[in-house]
Amino acid sequence: MNITESFDAIVVGAGPAGTAAATALTQHGHRVVVLEREKFPRYHIGESLIPFTYPALERLGMIPRLRASAFPKKYSVQFVSPSGKASQPFYFFDRYDRETVAQTWQVLRSEFDQMLVDNAREKGVDVREQVEVIELLQEGGRHVGVRARLQDGSIREFRAPITVDATGREAMAATRKAWRRPDPLLRKVAVWTYYEGAVRDPGIDAGATTVAFIPNKGWFWYIPQHQGRISVGVVADGKYLTRDGIKDPATIFHREVKENVWIQEHLAPGKSCGDYWLTAEYTFRSLHCATDGLVLVGDAAGFLDPVFSSGLMLALKSGVMAADAIHEALLAGDMSAARFETFAQVMHQGVENMRKLVYAFYDENVSFRTVARSYPEAVGDLTDCLSGDVNKDFSRMFTALSQFTTVPESLPYGMPAPPGSASAPDAPVAIPAPPDGAPLPGSGGYTHVRLDGAPA
Repeated sequence: MNITESFDAIVVGAGPAGTAAATALTQHGHRVVVLEREKFPRYHIGESLIPFTYPALERLGMIPRLRASAFPKKYSVQFVSPSGKASQPFYFFDRYDRETVAQTWQVLRSEFDQMLVDNAREKGVDVREQVEVIELLQEGGRHVGVRARLQDGSIREFRAPITVDATGREAMAATRKAWRRPDPLLRKVAVWTYYEGAVRDPGIDAGATTVAFIPNKGWFWYIPQHQGRISVGVVADGKYLTRDGIKDPATIFHREVKENVWIQEHLAPGKSCGDYWLTAEYTFRSLHCATDGLVLVGDAAGFLDPVFSSGLMLALKSGVMAADAIHEALLAGDMSAARFETFAQVMHQGVENMRKLVYAFYDENVSFRTVARSYPEAVGDLTDCLSGDVNKDFSRMFTALSQFTTVPESLPYGMPAPPGSASAPDAPVAIPAPPDGAPLPGSGGYTHVRLDGAPA
């Protein structure tokens, strides 16, 4: 027997973008269901909140939860040369209000994402776990819901005027519609693990993010977490990391530790307490962010290189902004792609501003210290962009950067699809899964693999 349930909105995926969209829609008074394939809590990488996650978290009612949590408070970021020389910490409260935007957190994603799910449920969202969406439903040239497989194997349809794709790097809609586009210059590889007993800086710097450089514009992240753990990983071009034919993630990681004195000294008293994870060529964008009856948020719309920890900010912001656009669309009774033009433009501007700064970071001719010294009038812009205040005119900053590097043109991705495109059939294939032997429950798209792509 076919069972169908109806809602005002369906959200596929219970990560930060999905729960943000669902919670904000419920705050507007709409009936929302979230369909999540996995059982929470689940593992996910991406643990650092930058300052301008604050507005979205405040909107969702999450700030009291975070202040009561055990997550380390993050007040600053510092940069470390391969020789081990650390910059002065960049303190957010030198520019922003110390009690709000300038104090953020280093989170354990399994706990943070569970907090977002719990908050959504308390706000009235119907969150259903272990429900796998297997098909996007279309009728009359528009999306009208999804078909899903429940935990007991039964099939159920969920209908709504709007469906929100928040499936993370799996990018359900972008993959099925052939909308995925790689970034031409950000095809990086990341290898990471977790440590216990590694060194933490004292006092207010105990929760700081450290970006530690290695040769060829590669870098380590070093992110303190609670319960004595450190998240630590290395990012660089694949050709550099696989030099001399080395492809084992653990071997790569420990070889690169020796390339930065600060990282080597900070990890020396600790020990690895987890697996070694790898992901390759992870930066991508979706050609479109919406079509009739469907909108993409968070990593499902695109993922940017993580050097400036922008992922969670963009996910939360896109979820809340999409919810506001959906609310207006529901009131107007118009779920066409064109309703999301303003949402698309704002997100495109923010992502492009951050992307251009990421490009500059990877250019061997660019040093932010040198840029700041030569163009002090651009320092405020640089600070704002790095902190996630990305929707403003940064022409002054990009003019300064252009003296050291070529600032790329904006990529033509992320706008709503043209009229009628929703009626085009999706590719008649199942949503892709990791290769046999590689799936990791809760991995959010990350898998244990060798760099040649074979299962580990």
